[in-house]
Amino acid sequence: MPSCSCYSPLMTYIPRDIETRLVRLLASSPCVAVTGPRQAGKSTLLRHCLPDYQYVTLDDPFYREQAHADPLLFLDSLGERSIIDEIQLAPSLLSYVKIRVDNRRSVKGQYVFTGSQQFGLIKNLSDSLAGRIALLELLPLSVAEKRRYLPLPDTISLFRHAALSGCYPELVVDEAVDLQSWYASYLQTYLERDIRTLYNIGDLRDFQRFVRLLAARCGQQLNMSDFSRDLGISVPTIKSWLSILEASRVVYLLPPYYANMGKRITKSPKVYFIDIGLACNLAGVRDEAHLFNGPMAGHLFENFCIQETVKFFLGKGVQPPLYYIRTGNGLEVDLLVEPSAGVLIPVEIKLGKTPTPQQARTLASFRASFAQLDPKPGLLLSLADQTRPLTREVTAVTLDDYFGRLEG
Repeated sequence: MPSCSCYSPLMTYIPRDIETRLVRLLASSPCVAVTGPRQAGKSTLLRHCLPDYQYVTLDDPFYREQAHADPLLFLDSLGERSIIDEIQLAPSLLSYVKIRVDNRRSVKGQYVFTGSQQFGLIKNLSDSLAGRIALLELLPLSVAEKRRYLPLPDTISLFRHAALSGCYPELVVDEAVDLQSWYASYLQTYLERDIRTLYNIGDLRDFQRFVRLLAARCGQQLNMSDFSRDLGISVPTIKSWLSILEASRVVYLLPPYYANMGKRITKSPKVYFIDIGLACNLAGVRDEAHLFNGPMAGHLFENFCIQETVKFFLGKGVQPPLYYIRTGNGLEVDLLVEPSAGVLIPVEIKLGKTPTPQQARTLASFRASFAQLDPKPGLLLSLADQTRPLTREVTAVTLDDYFGRLEG
């Protein structure tokens, strides 16, 4: 029977937000794919939730070779319900899976796949199993998931833990892990296994320098010409590297909000890391003094809020409806959330515990300048431990209340 040597039922398991949706999709689709970055907990989630499924990982050279050399025997060995981990390592297997699924089309939940969301994985799954597969995405632990394991009562403690301890499950449940060594190994594994073997990126040292420079500029507008000049790398190469990092969910690109506003609006995205702990480690921010008072403090808190908003929507199986806006005359709103058609919520993010009416001016200006968009009253998200109105049009909210309003 195929097995996973790294999994044990005794391992600490933190319930994940996508579990309910996973069960629902297995009841309605022959196949389900769970994608996301390495070490986000995909295999652990599936082994915990689907203990009656056969499990095999294509990281194991034996099974990977068998999947390539004799795919029918490989599938026979898995039985009627199975989990195939790291499916991107044997994409040709999917055509054989399709035949098996079509022979039992009425049977739901036959195959579950995992893989890093990168390169051609999603396209391969969609092309080979169109109409037969549902997709889910799992990111590192959200604040709600962390709280199921750790006492993190307020925004300050959540921000501090995310930045200085990270959000990957292993870092959360095992306090003995050396953070710097773990992230160094993670980055090296990512480069060696996911990048070098599947994509020709050129000089790995240049690519590492690029990732570190991105970390130092998280929360800022992306200027590829600046990166090209600073690194001595061509703009097309920068674009290619960025697409790899985005597809593998190392970074998240927050797009500008156009809404047919033409040239009045800046069109470059802003860049954020999906795990602020990785960004801090790469940028050398490793203590509270630098986190709260260093030159990156405001951008890091913004990164934290954006990453958690992305996780909030993906945990519900929804692609994040998130944007920012910056006009030629200097008006900028950190985040625009569009939770449903015709609903636009402007959000300003401020690192501080005492929000003031003066900080609400940008949101008021946005509502006045873009009244045709009919934006909702603005929200100011900070480290404050209580929600209170700042003006008639702007409310300072806690992180918990912020997510509550996105629910509504």
